[in-house]
Amino acid sequence: MALRRTAICLIAMGISAIASIGGASALDYPTRPVRWVVGYPPGGATDILARLIGQRLSEKLGQQFVVENKPGAGNNIGTEAVVNAEPDGYTVLLINPANYINASLYGNLKFNFIRDIAPIASFNRVPNVMTVAPDVPAKTVAEFIAYVKANPGKVNMASSGNGTSVHLSGELFMAMSGTKMQHVPYRGAAPAITDMLGGQVQVIFDNMPSIIQHIRSGSLRALAVTTAARSSQLPDVPTVAETVADYEASALFGMGAPKKTPPEIIEKLNREINAVLAEPEMKKRLTELGGDPLIGTPDAFGAMIAAETEKWEKVVKFAGAHVE
Repeated sequence: MALRRTAICLIAMGISAIASIGGASALDYPTRPVRWVVGYPPGGATDILARLIGQRLSEKLGQQFVVENKPGAGNNIGTEAVVNAEPDGYTVLLINPANYINASLYGNLKFNFIRDIAPIASFNRVPNVMTVAPDVPAKTVAEFIAYVKANPGKVNMASSGNGTSVHLSGELFMAMSGTKMQHVPYRGAAPAITDMLGGQVQVIFDNMPSIIQHIRSGSLRALAVTTAARSSQLPDVPTVAETVADYEASALFGMGAPKKTPPEIIEKLNREINAVLAEPEMKKRLTELGGDPLIGTPDAFGAMIAAETEKWEKVVKFAGAHVE
């Protein structure tokens, strides 16, 4: 009996020790570099945000948050890489509008985003900007609609890839304005903008962070923002809805991890990200890029993800878009 009691005590002590080690591991996290997967090439809105916030997380936590660009399949390649990664906190995802859109846009995904990715923290919500190349004569949304209708088959609409909010914002515009443009998908915003500057494509509904510098420099011309209200960063630029009634689209960004990532790690990352977002310089920078910081809990971000997925499903159906 004494031996049995001793064995039970030893087992209990072992379990306690393991629990302590697990707690210490979460407390000490991260002890090595964290891989931050971005589903687009360098230079686009998602990449800009990841590098901006990742730099501060690296400084605060003492380990590098290494941005790994994995473009392709409208952000699905990068997302699937995180879904299949070890849920240990050392692989995270830059969540962006394509994650909400692709759930209904694609017919054969190998993952379920809401089921397979754990929300960590929201970053911000920004408008897309309806922007035209310098050689497009239209100066307003109404003039652009007239221009497209007068030039059937001649207006090319660029996007950062099939299924992105850049793509679907344009599809929604065509559906609601009665226009028809040729969609030209690129592997990210940067190459699309390069061709915009060269005149190969005429319009893009790009995320504000990657397009605003070109608008401010005058190399490209903004016709409208896609949110319901005007942006403080482009106060003189009207909304699309001022011409096309009830039009609205925006881009919600944040961080996620594989579903079974320990909650202690998710909570620590959420806390550290919220602290970064609250810093005056970071708030100023995010506002300059088009959207105020969204500070909240993982659950609050999860609720926003669910709402965005439902909203974009309606847009996909409305636009009749589908990708196999």
